[in-house]
Amino acid sequence: MIKIRELVKAYGKLTAVNRLTLDIGENEIFGLLGANGAGKTTTIHMLATLLKPTSGSATVNGYDIVTQPAKVRSSIGIVFQAPSSDDILTGYENLHLHSMLYSVPRQIRRKRIEEVLELVGLADRKNDQVKTYSGGMRRRLEIARGLLHKPKVMFLDEPTLGLDPASREVMWKYVRTLVEEEKITVILTTHYMEEADMLCDRIAIIDKGKIVALDTPAGLKAGLGGDVIRLKTKDPQAAKLAERFDFVNRVEHSNGFLVLSVRDARKALPILLQQVEAESAEFSSPTLNDVFIQITGRNIDKEQAEGGFMERFAKYD
Repeated sequence: MIKIRELVKAYGKLTAVNRLTLDIGENEIFGLLGANGAGKTTTIHMLATLLKPTSGSATVNGYDIVTQPAKVRSSIGIVFQAPSSDDILTGYENLHLHSMLYSVPRQIRRKRIEEVLELVGLADRKNDQVKTYSGGMRRRLEIARGLLHKPKVMFLDEPTLGLDPASREVMWKYVRTLVEEEKITVILTTHYMEEADMLCDRIAIIDKGKIVALDTPAGLKAGLGGDVIRLKTKDPQAAKLAERFDFVNRVEHSNGFLVLSVRDARKALPILLQQVEAESAEFSSPTLNDVFIQITGRNIDKEQAEGGFMERFAKYD
């Protein structure tokens, strides 16, 4: 569905996207993860024809992003991080307005609006003003709007940012449903590692404009090579002491912790604590955030989302 070959976007001496090559399949939920400024937003801007690449090529649904931008735009839907529906209009009125903007044929508009309202669970609230909707309902209305013209690809920018845990789980269900029922490809950006783990079929981690890791969530976690132990210690010899044990695969420092990749943390931790003086200790199975820290040296959970696609795009004007 998406083919990217040697894609580059440079701003003078700054290379925001550096020779990116990637294939994304049909009906795939693909996660694009990266720290702020890593290049993921610039990549999406180019795929959505909001930015022209410096060099390289990409196609979306078979259409070239440079020579066939109108065809690309008719093939995609975008759900912005910041809601942009009209508060005074009802859910149905918002969708009717956008069905005209998207040139949905008049004879099927009503049917298509009813279909997407049902898909996102808003059929019973379609005649209520949007200002009465909860945050999760507004986000689902944005998804419904992006689906009106039956796109082949949907870009979801931080789709659950600011939602409570229950609303996030509801949103995950609707994302899965739209892939299954609408047969579309979803490109997801998120700062929630749990969300990426739960939803994505594959994940690409971008750092300094390049893809530094690409695999399934399970594959990325397996690549760490074992359980993770975090020790809070001021012992300057702690790392050297830990490295002596054959069950320790890797030793790193992160945010004031000594982070160890080990085989069987339940057995390893008591042995380590006999040798290393620690203020606190914890262990867990690898998470995507552990993968992200290992690969980029940064903790994505500690970062803040930069704002929606359009807010960030405005910086380039």
